[in-house]
Amino acid sequence: MDGNDVPDQLRTAADSDRPRGILTPSDRDFLLGRKTDYTDHSKKQKRNRIRRRVQNAILDFSILFECLEERDRDTVFDPDDGEREGLTQGVTDMLAFLHLGTMGYYTPFKDMLSEGVGKAEQKLAGSNYRMVNVEFNVDPVGQIDVDEVVDKLENDEFAQITDEELRAFVRLLTMSDEFSPEATREEIKDSVDEFASRVSESERARERTVEELTK
Repeated sequence: MDGNDVPDQLRTAADSDRPRGILTPSDRDFLLGRKTDYTDHSKKQKRNRIRRRVQNAILDFSILFECLEERDRDTVFDPDDGEREGLTQGVTDMLAFLHLGTMGYYTPFKDMLSEGVGKAEQKLAGSNYRMVNVEFNVDPVGQIDVDEVVDKLENDEFAQITDEELRAFVRLLTMSDEFSPEATREEIKDSVDEFASRVSESERARERTVEELTK
């Protein structure tokens, strides 16, 4: 990675003034390519130190889960407005890192995810009798019938559009030469108030109908 070309999703994480976490500021500069005057031997040492630190950070989560007070955990996940996007991206990438890193691991990621969510639910309930079913599947998005999706859109059949069709259609839309993120953003923003108004009106109409039916 070019140290001068940081992707948007790394802007917060790559902030030079951010205090150390698992990675030291020097580790970040090394991985981001900001500092390149390493010998082959020093690069190897640096990578070894980072690997050991990441492994020990993962082990630390057992202590954090069992021992960190609830108020401290809540504070971690209650960032200032300007930090929310970066923290959300960090949580997303943490899960992506774990999923990728445990490929071929002797315990499947989905089993660890299921057990982890189960332990969290038991802690919330304060009882080992709290048992939940956690489903996790990775289903690739296949080919979609574009004409069929467009027909659904034209007929306002939004409820008939599957998640698979929606994800694929949005991806195809962004691949179009005519797609402009900025223009789309502004156009959608202009429509938000009207959409919210119609949603509110539909809710009021529903309440009126329910009231009439229950008199």
